[in-house]
Formats: sequence, structure tokens, C-alpha cells
Amino acid sequence: MLDVRRMQMLRAVVSSGSVTAAAENLGYTPSAVSQQVAALERQTGVPLLERVGRGVRPTAAGRLLTEHADVISRNLAEAETALADLRAGRTGTLSVRYFATAGAALVPPAVARLRAEFPGVQLDLKLIDPQDPLPEVERGDADLAIVVRADSTPPSPAVRLVHLLDDPMRAVLPRGHRLAAKRVIDLADLAEEPWICNERVPGTCMDVVLDACGAAGFSPNFTVLAEDYATARGFVAAGLGVSVIPQLGIEGGGAVAVRRIRRPEPVRSIYAAVRATAHPSAALNGLIDALRAAATG
Repeated sequence: MLDVRRMQMLRAVVSSGSVTAAAENLGYTPSAVSQQVAALERQTGVPLLERVGRGVRPTAAGRLLTEHADVISRNLAEAETALADLRAGRTGTLSVRYFATAGAALVPPAVARLRAEFPGVQLDLKLIDPQDPLPEVERGDADLAIVVRADSTPPSPAVRLVHLLDDPMRAVLPRGHRLAAKRVIDLADLAEEPWICNERVPGTCMDVVLDACGAAGFSPNFTVLAEDYATARGFVAAGLGVSVIPQLGIEGGGAVAVRRIRRPEPVRSIYAAVRATAHPSAALNGLIDALRAAATG
């Protein structure tokens, strides 16, 4: 395989017309340049330069290699420019995985801000309910995933968690329910009520609710198994039971009463998960900042 550095030295000699001038331009001694060109000639097996007066000119083989060295130089310059654009966030693609309620509340404003700041970055957005997106992050198939975690401990050394917000759970009741007149409800007050389950069991968010119910001294009596918040609210509005839904999933409540919970208050923590070993790009850092701004706004 031809040595690219030696080809660039040959190109410098041909461009300047002499070994001495090329050496001065490159910051080498004439002897060092001559040695590299001679080594390239041994590689190719043909003469690359011939003497003309006090200078040199390329042979046919020398012209051929010089032309290819020109192409290599242009390609390297283009690669350096593309890499600089990628580092600065002027180009590239970010793969983002998110769940439904985060998608509705956090992702749209974050994407709008990112596009304003990094218009050249493409986004691959994918809803992952009810899949676990962390394996994609670990493999590098996704740059960022929005996840619910019980605490800030990363699930593996390959993942880094960035806290976005704590999303408190709310009691969702039929409008005429006996507890709807209260502003804040003790979780234990719901112990004897029929419950509407709003996600698959086991599930990350439902685990938060079940742990809180356990701390309050009871296990919910699920009479209806729904798999999303909108369906659960519909059953609650029809008077078929109560439910506990994250604040982000309530969407104003509709034909139901929404009340705060205490003793204890179930809270789900939402994080952005990124690869711990990945060097964060300007665009990825910008997306995390945009998600944080959306979470606090």
C-alpha cells in the first residue's frame, strides 16, 4: 500500500519545482524530503522525479501519483470540514426514543428549540411504549431515550441518566365521588375503592403506585385493566372506579375530578438516558438542555 505522507511530500516537490523549496515549505530538511521520495520510488518500482537544471520535474508516474495526492488532500479537507460540522452540531442525526406522555409534554417543545439552534441536525424520533429503550441506548442504536426510573442509579455502566423532572401522581375520580370535595386525598382513602389500572402490570409507573399503596398499608383492587391513561380516564368518568395517573398524563382531567395525593405522594422520576461512553456532541447536549427547559417550563 502506498504511503500517503510520502505522496504528499512528492506533491510538494512537484508543486514547488525543487526538493529544497519543498523542504522549506514543509519544515523538513532537504535530505529528509529526498529520503521520503526515494522510499516512495522503491515502493512503486519506478522513477518519480527527473532532474531539470537546478530543479526537478515529475515523470509520468510522478504526475499520476501527484494527481492522486491532490484528490487525497481534497478528500481529507472535506472530511475535516464534515467532522468539524458534526462536532459543532451543524450536521448529523440524533435518534431519540420516548414514551407517550413525555412525547406530548416534553419532546415537541424540545424539538422546536433544537431545530432553531441546530437546523442542520436531523432527528429520528420513535415512540417506544411499552418497550424498554435502554438496550438501544447501550448498543448505540439510540442517542437518547426518555425513561422512568425509580432512582438515579444507572441500570448499567454503559448508561448515564440525566434527571429531567419528577412527575407527581394524581387521584382521578368520578366527578360525583365522595372524595371529590377534598383538595388533597390521603392515599389510604382509596383503599376500599375499585381501581382502574392504567398500564400493563408489571410496569415502571404502576410499580411506583403499588409501592406507595404498600407504604399506605393496602393493595389496590383492580376491577378494570386498561393499558393507557385516556382509556382509564374514560372508565373513571363512567363511574366504574378510581385511578392514579401521572400529572403529565392527565391532560386537564376532562369529565373527571383530579386531586393531589399525600401520605405518601407517588412520584415518578423522568430521566434522559444516554450512553456513558459516548462523547456528547453539541447537538446532543443541546437536546438535553432543551428537554430540561421543557420540563421546567
